[in-house]
Amino acid sequence: MYLRKLTLYNFKNYSEASLGFSEKINCFTGRNGSGKTNLLDAIYYLSFTKSYFNLIDNQNIRHGEDYFAIHGQFVRNGNGNDEVSCIQRRNLKKQFRINTKDYDRMADHIGAFPLVMVSPYDRDMINEGSELRRKYMDSVISQFDRMYLDDLITYNKALAQRNALLKDFAEKRYFDKTSLEIWDEQMAGPAARIFARRNVFIGGFLPVFQKYFEFISNGRDLVDISYTSDLRDSAMDILLKSGLQRDLTARFTTSGIHKDDLEFSIGGYPVKKFGSQGQQKSFVLAIKLAQFDYTQTVKGFKPILLLDDIFDKLDNERVSQLIHLVGDNSFGQVFITDTQPERVNKIFESASIDHKLFTVNQGVVYEGAGTY
Repeated sequence: MYLRKLTLYNFKNYSEASLGFSEKINCFTGRNGSGKTNLLDAIYYLSFTKSYFNLIDNQNIRHGEDYFAIHGQFVRNGNGNDEVSCIQRRNLKKQFRINTKDYDRMADHIGAFPLVMVSPYDRDMINEGSELRRKYMDSVISQFDRMYLDDLITYNKALAQRNALLKDFAEKRYFDKTSLEIWDEQMAGPAARIFARRNVFIGGFLPVFQKYFEFISNGRDLVDISYTSDLRDSAMDILLKSGLQRDLTARFTTSGIHKDDLEFSIGGYPVKKFGSQGQQKSFVLAIKLAQFDYTQTVKGFKPILLLDDIFDKLDNERVSQLIHLVGDNSFGQVFITDTQPERVNKIFESASIDHKLFTVNQGVVYEGAGTY
């Protein structure tokens, strides 16, 4: 699977752009703020139906315009083209379609065109709260497990209703056990399945992650990822019953799979507290490369890989090593952004890898290595 063509209208800082891509490596070079990352975000939209960086769709419309449109032409299994489109008109419902047919649910598109994004913002996964790590797990598993995504949607809807009821109890000073048990029952089944699926995922993902970290760090450090969950000690229905008084006091549901977390460690210590900047960057990069590898194994074909400004703080030898890694047959189509065209040109002068170079300058992109 690969993206053959991308067309944009009024997306972020682009008025209009139309690009044809290599099946292997595509590099966008330009100054910071020129719009390189916006091109990757447009590709991300075509896979996940939303932005990687800004979830408020209206804010991705170019200033002064009434809509944005992203169109992608994909090739899957070597058979014909799939046309995927995302159109957002200001203050109207987003349209998402494949081959001119609109989706009834955006969730039905997830996993059709799997993609892995690597960004400088990924270090937030280490340094911020558990919600980001849960969302990461969910985004990975949802690309190859439709039932998991459906369970997640069901659970989160019931959780929102239960939390609203707990808040209502506190504000209006009453308690209705029957009403609460309706939502407890709707959460229990999905919670058990989500917990089981996350367990299976981490079990298969961990050795792949460790392999990539060893490659990136030259085997210098031992790393681990452990999955923590309230459901390890008790079923969801029991958790909700035993925690009822606590929930009533807090006015929200204090335990469940929505509190799950991933613990990242290096040398037996938390990466957040004891990992250097370089170690944290290598940790996240290894996670994302492992995600690619794991998803490919499950789906049976290679996802698209987006590498946004990942060469920062990597020496030239490591950059070259990484380019050769993603350029071999283990990886499919790759998109890379970088601020240094000289570095990219030098790498490809010595590498016989099919590629295309693009130069980006203030929302204008053209094919070829240029100056700016």
